[in-house]
Amino acid sequence: MVSVDKAAAPSAPPIQSYVQPSTGIPIQPSPSPSGPQVPGPWATGLCDCFSDVSNCCITCWCPCITFGQIAEIVDRGSTSCGASGALYALIAYITGCACIYSCFYRSKMRRQYMLPEDPCPDCLVHFFCESCALCQEYRELQHRGFDMSLGT
Repeated sequence: MVSVDKAAAPSAPPIQSYVQPSTGIPIQPSPSPSGPQVPGPWATGLCDCFSDVSNCCITCWCPCITFGQIAEIVDRGSTSCGASGALYALIAYITGCACIYSCFYRSKMRRQYMLPEDPCPDCLVHFFCESCALCQEYRELQHRGFDMSLGT
């Protein structure tokens, strides 16, 4: 009979766990193949700005921050909060009308979440109520489970 020395047997390296860093984009299951998403209303109204006073103040005094946070999530992390916010600020400085840029993100967000074009077309909402529109989009993403404070 051959004896095997148990001490000489190779041992497996210790298993190390990898913790994925947090981003502003939650990992959600893909839509069910059973059917398309059902359109739904916005979680809050266009003029519900004061339901989140801190965001209302930031958006009023520096809308590029709120826009950057929204754009990063709507673009699913392909653009950073800082880059989108800086481009928004540059367009606002050059043209005085950053709604030219931000209204396209409202349209993109509506398509992603099947939200109604309410109360009027996206570009008109942003042209006449830029701060209210940005606040509503911010609240909608918060309502859908995104952590807006991460801003990665």
